[in-house]
Amino acid sequence: MLPADNHVHSEWSYDTSAEASMARSCEQAIEIGLPAVAYTEHMEYIRAGEGDAIRGLAADQRWSNRIRPFDVEGYLAAIDDCRQRYPDLRILSGVEAGEPHLFAASAHAALGGHGLDRVLGSLHAIPCDGVLMGADSHLFARRSAPEAMRMYLGELVRLIEGSDLFEILAHLDFPRRYWPSGRGAYREQDFEEEYRAALRALARSGRVLEVNTKSPLASVDLVRWWWSEGGTACSFGSDAHWPTRVGDRFKQAVDIVEAAGFRPGRDPYDFWRR
Repeated sequence: MLPADNHVHSEWSYDTSAEASMARSCEQAIEIGLPAVAYTEHMEYIRAGEGDAIRGLAADQRWSNRIRPFDVEGYLAAIDDCRQRYPDLRILSGVEAGEPHLFAASAHAALGGHGLDRVLGSLHAIPCDGVLMGADSHLFARRSAPEAMRMYLGELVRLIEGSDLFEILAHLDFPRRYWPSGRGAYREQDFEEEYRAALRALARSGRVLEVNTKSPLASVDLVRWWWSEGGTACSFGSDAHWPTRVGDRFKQAVDIVEAAGFRPGRDPYDFWRR
């Protein structure tokens, strides 16, 4: 059996459309044999609330124009509806909290009392040149490719050490998706020291590393770095933004995680563990 997909987006995320139907994603999960799916919708902020560390730093307009508020109540009603419609599929609630170390007070206030099953921590934007900037092609336009990656991985350590909100760290090397074509092939080994620093911080916190199958797949070596730095568990996430991508490339991801030494957990819904 394939593992649970702990990172799926539906129509309730700001960067999807009505075609990203939660119901259709459930049907896809059932069709390919997933035991569970977690709808971890985007929860992002662009303005500081009371007590947020980001106070005084504005969001870059290119980044801030994308963000929309997360309708928690509407989302939870949709989760309940799908649980009734698909009783044989375990359907987990959750969010993907962007930059939770910078918006800790706002994020905690939004999640208070909802008891979500999965909370992912993500870094989609980083402080750069006095603004909160999307960690994508725009960042690579401002910095050399190696410098951009090192800035990102350094901020990732600050996210891990500065937030207790999340259980799973999503897409460890998110900007890798936007690596400039003129720089040649991306090499994890060129950033091993920075990767290991982030993995070490995550392991010390007792949390879980996601193997994200939307990003270029992590190598066996990278997952072994997680093992050697003390990591104890891996989660699988398709980061699907439309139904046909739910569970995408999970067989390949399972092979990688297994080769690095991790094994299925206590039940089909559990993380893979060492």
